[in-house]
Amino acid sequence: MSDVDYCELCDLPKSTCIHGNPPAPPLPTTRAATPRATPVRRRTTSSASRSPAAPPRVVSHRWTPPDTFRVVILEVLAEHGGEMDQDDAFDALEAAMGERLKPADHEKTPEGELRWRYAARRARQALIAEGSMTKGRPGIWALA
Repeated sequence: MSDVDYCELCDLPKSTCIHGNPPAPPLPTTRAATPRATPVRRRTTSSASRSPAAPPRVVSHRWTPPDTFRVVILEVLAEHGGEMDQDDAFDALEAAMGERLKPADHEKTPEGELRWRYAARRARQALIAEGSMTKGRPGIWALA
């Protein structure tokens, strides 16, 4: 055998070395992979596209949502002259809500507060934001 038959890089016969037998070029594809020009949009169903006979979606909550407390807070404060101590307001709210409070409302949040009290505080913050109540003094709930 002559030295022409051997690879200068790996000293193997060119018929078996990687340098003498480069890998075959990739096969041409019929369709080139190109990115999409427009993003894919998912179809969503809006209330306008639903059939008119579809009933409204009823959401069942484990506990009473804060919006339920808004009217009751305003009523309780109005009955008591428009201003109450926070603890007295909570007691009056609990009495006013009565059986509307759900069993899960009496569970505690991860922070240790009763869920219905947390919801009532959030409702108070919403009433302050809309101008129906004032922040006033700490620990006092007051109508605007």
